[in-house]
Amino acid sequence: MNKQIKKIVKKSGSSFFWGMYILPTKERRAIYTLYAFCRHIDDIVDGQESLSHKMELLEAWRLELDNIYDKKVPASDIGRNIYKNCMRFNLPKRELISLLDSISMDLPDPLRAPSLEEFERYCRGVACAPGSMSLRILGCKDEDLIKALSLSLGMAMQITNILRDVREDALAGRLYIPEEFLQKAGILSTDPMTVVVDKNLAVAREELAQMADKNYAEAFKQIKKLDKKIARSIRAIAYIYKKYFDIMQNRGWEVISPKPRIGYLSKLFLILKAFVGR
Repeated sequence: MNKQIKKIVKKSGSSFFWGMYILPTKERRAIYTLYAFCRHIDDIVDGQESLSHKMELLEAWRLELDNIYDKKVPASDIGRNIYKNCMRFNLPKRELISLLDSISMDLPDPLRAPSLEEFERYCRGVACAPGSMSLRILGCKDEDLIKALSLSLGMAMQITNILRDVREDALAGRLYIPEEFLQKAGILSTDPMTVVVDKNLAVAREELAQMADKNYAEAFKQIKKLDKKIARSIRAIAYIYKKYFDIMQNRGWEVISPKPRIGYLSKLFLILKAFVGR
């Protein structure tokens, strides 16, 4: 595997690294490459460059995706790895564009208390689109199952990330909790640092948690429909993310720090549990 790709994935400490480590080489390389692409676009959006330079880089990636799908030589190292590792799995171009568009929603300004409609569109691009492509790489051919599982598990995982990173996001000027949930909690401000210290934040986070809980339940129901070999890696990722969610749920939504942690041995146990199908 390309050293840059492996370094990006491993450095992130992502559950994807552990959940997909048990895959055959071709599938593992493809999914690691996709994850590296996600991180790379994230880094562009979150970087210190000027807005105009960020927009130029994102436009360059649109041209790079055109090159990849037109079977021209990609200009970037990650682009060449997408062409080499991912295109054999016939990934729809629309999914990569959806991913790029959704991550770009944090420009020109970071998202702050998006509407529920905007929130769902954001989550579908940054989490459900990668999930859809991952299922295709793993060998799932059932389009209805791909759609249902990538939607439910993608939403659950992204909401878990948002609940876990609420303070970190606020420090970066971002606030992903939907405006409707803030208003229901009696929070009128959309300033991230004001919201993060509001005593009613726990109410808004609990609303978001209920959405995640329903999506986890649906995702585990859909996972049962997968072929056993495909289900192992998906179940491993779902178990790890659900563990993060459960830690936060059990300690109470008024607690925003420290971020929940899962040790190496605990992750290994969850992967083994997923492998034996329990």
